[in-house]
Amino acid sequence: MKVAMDAVRGQTTSLCEAAICYTGDILDPARTKYSLKYYIKLAKELDRMGAHLLGIKDMAGLCKPYAAHALVKALKDEIDLPIHFHTHDTSGVNAASVLRAADAGVDIADAALSSMSGMTSQPNLNSLAAALRHTPRDSRLDQNALDELSDYWAAVRELYYPFEEGLKAPASDVYRHEMPGGQFTNLRQQAKSLGLEHRWRDVADAYTAANLLLGDIVKVTPSSKVVGDLALFMVTNNLTADDLRNARDRQGAAKAAHYSYPRSVVEMLQGMLGEPAGGWPKKFQQKVLASAHAVAIKGRPGAKMPHVDFKAAAKELASKIKRPATEEMVLSYVLYPQVFLEFAGHRHIYGDTSVVPTRNFFFGLQPSEEIAVEIEEGKTLIIKLLTVGEVKEDGTRTVFFELNGQPREVRIVDKAMDATLTRHPKADPDDPNHLGAPMPGKISSVAVKKGQDVHAGERVLSIEAMKMETAIYSPRDCRVADVLVAAGSVVETRDLLVIIEG
Repeated sequence: MKVAMDAVRGQTTSLCEAAICYTGDILDPARTKYSLKYYIKLAKELDRMGAHLLGIKDMAGLCKPYAAHALVKALKDEIDLPIHFHTHDTSGVNAASVLRAADAGVDIADAALSSMSGMTSQPNLNSLAAALRHTPRDSRLDQNALDELSDYWAAVRELYYPFEEGLKAPASDVYRHEMPGGQFTNLRQQAKSLGLEHRWRDVADAYTAANLLLGDIVKVTPSSKVVGDLALFMVTNNLTADDLRNARDRQGAAKAAHYSYPRSVVEMLQGMLGEPAGGWPKKFQQKVLASAHAVAIKGRPGAKMPHVDFKAAAKELASKIKRPATEEMVLSYVLYPQVFLEFAGHRHIYGDTSVVPTRNFFFGLQPSEEIAVEIEEGKTLIIKLLTVGEVKEDGTRTVFFELNGQPREVRIVDKAMDATLTRHPKADPDDPNHLGAPMPGKISSVAVKKGQDVHAGERVLSIEAMKMETAIYSPRDCRVADVLVAAGSVVETRDLLVIIEG
């Protein structure tokens, strides 16, 4: 964190807030890794590094009320910095954690308007303000204003209910799996996309096991995503922590070298995200790195990164998006290359769809419905849907509409009429020449072709599913006998992808 903190302190006039991430349970004498002493030591170190404020980031909502009081009080006794407490209400009890933190003298606490609060969000701000009224920690927030704002966001939230993941009540099992609130719904969406929605309890159990397999780490973006990727990998392939720890499949065969771990797992155990307290479990780290023919990084990985050539990046980006790149585009591309290219591709095809009203963007227009879309200041389009034609043999339909009173029509592909998933032959688990898919997803790239000689550890192809990427590596020096997929192919678990020989 030193590089970032030095940049904030030395190159800006901003406040530098450094955060410690809460995990474990400081009240549990059996959980010794993340003790009160651990957090005090971290806080003192961040104070010495120049933090203006200290954040407590309780990303999973694990900080129980009495733990919150003990932690804030201890930090207040040891350092002279304002304390900011951020928690999630997955368990349903974390409003009490905020109140106990307030009793201990916390300076700032996060909460959410009542219609947007609770469960994996933050505790209820409206209720907290009411609970503190007429006390020394009275927030002096206007209750009527809070309730009016909550009513507004309740109406907005109605548009997004189809994208919520069905969590209808607090879940105390968060104390077991320790899944961050910001990840909970995303992981459920990933599980659904992989066909594992009915096995969510297995995914949660695998998340617990994956965390312990990695040495009980602090789970916060991006490390929490890695734990989730490993959990999905385990459930998809019906593997337990013991199977991976002992490097064997469920039939007892030694196949550790052939496990295609998600790329994020390999990179984290290489040291791409740094090293956790206590280091990585050495044996498991060695098994994962051996499976990908990768080596551990020594020292801080960022120190070895080449400097970014922004001029070259701008030129490269401009060639890809076929127009000059602004500074904002270049920064986005450097930080998130694939995500930005997808965004730019969407803008190229559809324009700036952010101007479309939310309800119509998500759910379209009903026949005879008319909306006004302001595409820029002083320029508004009046759009009226007339009707949608029957599906044609090529899977397209004609949409008839009016644009500013003038009749228009456009032919679009009806995605609901897409062909069903192509059925690939399955890889034979006993055939060492068969390379199969470790998870369902889409082939993002193929690095080899038929007849090509490849070396052990050379990447053959990559599979992507909901931002989880897995690379398939050659298990030995060989020749590619056949490639059964191409970039864009949709595959299921254990589909045969590549056949090797020799």
